[in-house]
Amino acid sequence: MRFSDMLYQRVDFEKLKKDFYGLYDAFSNARSGAEQFEVHQKYYELTDHAMTEMTIAEIRHDINMSDEFYGAEQDYYDANRPMFQNLIVRYQKMLYESEFRPYLEKKIGPVAFKNIELATKSIDEKILPLMQEENALQTRYNKLLATAKIDWEGDTLNLSLMTPHMRDPNRQTRIKAWNKFSSFFTDNQEELDDIYDKLVKNRTTQAEKLGYKNYLTLGYYRMNRNCYGRSDIQQFRKQVKHDLVPYAEKLHEKRRARLGLDTLRYYDEDVYFKSGNPSPTGTPEEILAAGRKMYNELSPETGKFMNFMCDNELFDVIGRKTKKTGGYMTYLPDYKSPFVFANFNGSSGDADVITHECGHAFQGWIVADDPIREHADITMETAETHSMSMEFFTEPWMNLLFGNRAKDYVDMHFEDSILFIPYGTMVDEFQDICYENPALSPKDRNAVWRDLEKQYKPHLNYAGNKYYEEGGFWQNKHHIYDSPLYYIDYCIAGTDALQYKVWMDQDYKSAWESYLKLCRLSASDFFTNLIKDVGLINPFEDGCMRYVVKKLDK
Repeated sequence: MRFSDMLYQRVDFEKLKKDFYGLYDAFSNARSGAEQFEVHQKYYELTDHAMTEMTIAEIRHDINMSDEFYGAEQDYYDANRPMFQNLIVRYQKMLYESEFRPYLEKKIGPVAFKNIELATKSIDEKILPLMQEENALQTRYNKLLATAKIDWEGDTLNLSLMTPHMRDPNRQTRIKAWNKFSSFFTDNQEELDDIYDKLVKNRTTQAEKLGYKNYLTLGYYRMNRNCYGRSDIQQFRKQVKHDLVPYAEKLHEKRRARLGLDTLRYYDEDVYFKSGNPSPTGTPEEILAAGRKMYNELSPETGKFMNFMCDNELFDVIGRKTKKTGGYMTYLPDYKSPFVFANFNGSSGDADVITHECGHAFQGWIVADDPIREHADITMETAETHSMSMEFFTEPWMNLLFGNRAKDYVDMHFEDSILFIPYGTMVDEFQDICYENPALSPKDRNAVWRDLEKQYKPHLNYAGNKYYEEGGFWQNKHHIYDSPLYYIDYCIAGTDALQYKVWMDQDYKSAWESYLKLCRLSASDFFTNLIKDVGLINPFEDGCMRYVVKKLDK
């Protein structure tokens, strides 16, 4: 069904609550594992429908954040989603403690039961008011950024629409654009500090009420880290600092020389060529058409997927002034439909939507008929492996998107994939420190960020920008406010994607077969097992990063 034809009806949470209580009774009264599994299938229907309605409302709100109707719906779900989550956790706890668990575990899989264990540790009725407050704070942050109005050359632009100017080949234009961009954050620094300070304290209080020392334990549970922990991520960070940062710095130096600059400054960070970064050719409609041709040529599976997406209006990618910034892929269970949201702005990021977000969407589409819904509950490092690897698998078709600058894009994408990992790992360590030390003042947090920049990006030069010199750059990163502890998943996945890059350069067909297998496995097994099963090295394993760098450096 086309997205525009999908009818929306507000979820009645009182009715939903009654339906869940009926579900609890039916599950308790079931006399066998088979009967309980029949109840469980009704649970799928109940939760899928509620999630579909909430997701439709969220998408339509994000498409136009000035829309009063869907703004009110978003506020309604911010207030009621914690109650919905609590109803789910209560049901899952019954599933977890069932006397017929061996039968159910055989049907649903051990990963689902481990995830239930983590879910029961991450929510309780006593923290629902705090979760509601957390949702409202996140919405406040997003509204603040979405309503940014930046005066540019007689026009009024939002933050997303400033991106092309911040990457302009003319350095003076970039400086002007970056000054305008950072001025928005400088002007709103006090509010941004207040929102984050309240988020840290709110999340810390949630954790303490559940009996944890700080939010890190609770945050890892909420991220469904079901087969690795904080020590594994600490080991990964060490590999990044020791093995990848020196290689990344070599690439920064190579880029500085290519640009003919004496020093790389912060406003040069996103520029790769003197003539400017390659940009997709054509209108948004033509870019989507090029993506359709690309996926139809890549494989039969990707062709069917992209035709389905285009025919059913499952992309909203045109940047508009009242649209939420950023991009994502989400899923509408009732319609078995992924949905891709983005803000095309004329930069190479437009192509990334067709590769990265479609990597997510393709995986969701290819397992849409899996009768076990828990298999869709993939952890984020696995999900990002699907998307970031697709960026590399689609490289042979970049001429469709970039014309005679296809090679420039491929080279830029390769360098950017390397250079991102130190930054993303730094974002994670910053959050780790903030939640381990929730009493830090805003000034202290900025000092932490600036110190980490010197470890992960030693070349970075903020001369002339006091706000960034004092450590304020982190405030434009949505994940730090919206999705705590998520960002490291991109880095873990990026390491997997680089392994696929090495592999496909040697044998594209076998690398693609491995990738397709990974997509189809979904969440039927734990991440560390999935990676091994498809022939990749576990990123937490000492020596993994060293191996990747050695192969890529050649």
